[in-house]
Amino acid sequence: MQILFVIIIIAVIAAMAYVGRKLYLKSIMMRNRVHMSSIYTNITHELLTPLTVISASVERLREQEPTFSDDYDLMQLNIERMVRLLQQILETSKSQSGELKLVVAHGDVMQYIQRTALCIEPLMSKRRLEFTIDCQPKSMLGWIDTDKLDKIIYNLLSNAAKYTGENGKVELQVNTNKTYDHIIIKVIDNGIGIPKEKQKDLFRRFFDGQYRQQQTIGTGLGLALTRELVFLHGGNIECESEEGKGTTFTVTLPINKESFSASQIDESQKVDINTARSVILDLAIRMKTTTEDSIPQPMENVDDDSYKLLIIEDNVELLVLMHQLLGQKYRVTTASNGQEGLDIINNSELDLIISDVMMPVMDGYELTRRVKEDPNTSHLPIILLTAKTQEEDRTEALKIGADDYVTKPFKLGDLELRINNIIENRKRIQREFSQQTAEETQQQVSIEPVSADQEFLKRALDCVYKHLDDADYDRDAFASDMGASASTLYNKLRSVTGMNVSGFIRDIRMKEAKRIALQQPDLRVSDLAYKVGFHDPKYFSTCFKKTYGVQPSEFLENLSKDQ
Repeated sequence: MQILFVIIIIAVIAAMAYVGRKLYLKSIMMRNRVHMSSIYTNITHELLTPLTVISASVERLREQEPTFSDDYDLMQLNIERMVRLLQQILETSKSQSGELKLVVAHGDVMQYIQRTALCIEPLMSKRRLEFTIDCQPKSMLGWIDTDKLDKIIYNLLSNAAKYTGENGKVELQVNTNKTYDHIIIKVIDNGIGIPKEKQKDLFRRFFDGQYRQQQTIGTGLGLALTRELVFLHGGNIECESEEGKGTTFTVTLPINKESFSASQIDESQKVDINTARSVILDLAIRMKTTTEDSIPQPMENVDDDSYKLLIIEDNVELLVLMHQLLGQKYRVTTASNGQEGLDIINNSELDLIISDVMMPVMDGYELTRRVKEDPNTSHLPIILLTAKTQEEDRTEALKIGADDYVTKPFKLGDLELRINNIIENRKRIQREFSQQTAEETQQQVSIEPVSADQEFLKRALDCVYKHLDDADYDRDAFASDMGASASTLYNKLRSVTGMNVSGFIRDIRMKEAKRIALQQPDLRVSDLAYKVGFHDPKYFSTCFKKTYGVQPSEFLENLSKDQ
């Protein structure tokens, strides 16, 4: 009996020790969480201060040098976006610490919601979504916290836009109950829907959702914060979703004065329906340079032989900025996602691809993999841009064939330096090929090829030599003989010889013209031009002088004197 009693005592002590240990660890975790929350809050506050200084500096520059209005708008837009993200972190931190407060004011609830939701319309247009707002009744007085309501509307609508494909539909419906003391807000989309197994975690902080599946970017805070803001109002939020058909979020909020405590009511303020909060306004694309239609055309000083770049980036502002700077030196084409970029790659003449990693539809890794696996495009150099900074991310990028890897934020000067390094390598190949004599070039036709590039070059040279005196033999006929598209021929020739198609044909003709001239110095210039496929002896003379630094007539005359 005594032994049993001792065993029970030991078991109780062990259980108490175990529970005590668990409680201790839990208290340590809670203390650390509170500590980290405090650190995040302090850092966020510290970041908001320099952003305020930067914003003020931008406005001062706007007054002093108004010429650069588009650039100031671009800066201000992104400052406001950063502020919105930081404010969301602050709100989440306040919610965790119980410091999130409600302050409601009186005004026209329906009109305010409609005006606020309209500010997100540019985002819907940018994603090519049909967006409708239906408020019934059109006007109704009530008590709302405009700051919190803006965040609820923004998070739900931006989430719907993120997971609804191009040409899809997003609808905002706002109604009232029979007693007019609550509003029911519904955000309905016909997007990809949410799997049932993920719906239970939908409102959990840092829930990963389907960001990777959709290849979009998210903080994992939006819906969690939305629910906390709804609960702060004493309201309710529900989600109904079916995969492949769409999602509906329903938010019910009280708007009668009796639903709020005295400390939550601000009698002195009225809701201004004409002033939407900046948390939404930062999406109203105010600048003409932030739309796809406004991407500038190449500069006039960029000639046809300039190197051709493809920039793939889903952030329109960064895309426009890179186009503006790089377009002064190169011929630039743009795309907003990997699939769009891949279509351009397969149908365009290109020398270099610059691609973001995190993009909708197809990400940069998948794009790189497909380009490098295709023999027709595998030679195209690719520079990847990404916010991922881990060494394993860089290793993965290089493993799948990326030629370079640039982490965000980056200086555009550094990116241009990397582009120039790749282009200079192409120019070195071109110089080496151009410096070959006609005999050396012809030897490559007879040498048995040992690589795919040598096989390609042998076939290309053979085609041009067979049509050397055919003035009508152009890039299209050349591509047809090679069994390739014009863009594939261009891309491959640039890789192997550093030249474009016209330049390659012209180079072979110039080399042959010099070789023939050395053998027959008494030839007339016109006869020499016809022998190497030129209709116009004048144009032949221009090309000859550009290549060898002397007119063909002088070259032939000097040869005759030497004999």
